Amino acid sequence: MKVQTTVALLSLAFAIAGCSRVRQTPSPQLQSARAELSDVNGRRVGDATLQQVTDGVLIIADLASIPSGTHAMHLHTTGSCTPTFDAAGGHFNPAGARHGYRNPEGPHAGDLPNIHLQANGTLRVEVYARGLRLDGDGGLLDDDGAALVIHQFADDYATDPAGAAGDRIACGVIRR
Repeated sequence: MKVQTTVALLSLAFAIAGCSRVRQTPSPQLQSARAELSDVNGRRVGDATLQQVTDGVLIIADLASIPSGTHAMHLHTTGSCTPTFDAAGGHFNPAGARHGYRNPEGPHAGDLPNIHLQANGTLRVEVYARGLRLDGDGGLLDDDGAALVIHQFADDYATDPAGAAGDRIACGVIRR
């Protein structure tokens, strides 16, 4: 019995010592950015947080007052939104790929999964965009920035250049 108790106490001591070493190791600061999305009338329809994680960017968006149904959501090349949102440019695509998950020559780095809004027009969505970076060469926060855009229709994941997703109905400039 004493041997079992001693082994258990030693195991606990090693576990505590291991945990304390982990706590003493400084963790790297995660980079993050935000986007406030507005519709074509300038009305705020959502917020998104983008956080650098291992091998990608985690996008968490809270949306409201967007028409119900399925919509494309993409990252666009330029951090500018105008009333028609054309200033956001095309999809973020530093590798020069074709559009769409179903395209053998795709996807763009800024291609994201479709989002599905209920009748009340609200949604919280979390999307992991693999291979993206906020900073550095080919990062979203380059000299001209980037934008998060929601389109009128669903992305068909194939049609170049934008998945037949229709007009841009919401846009938000991505900022630190």
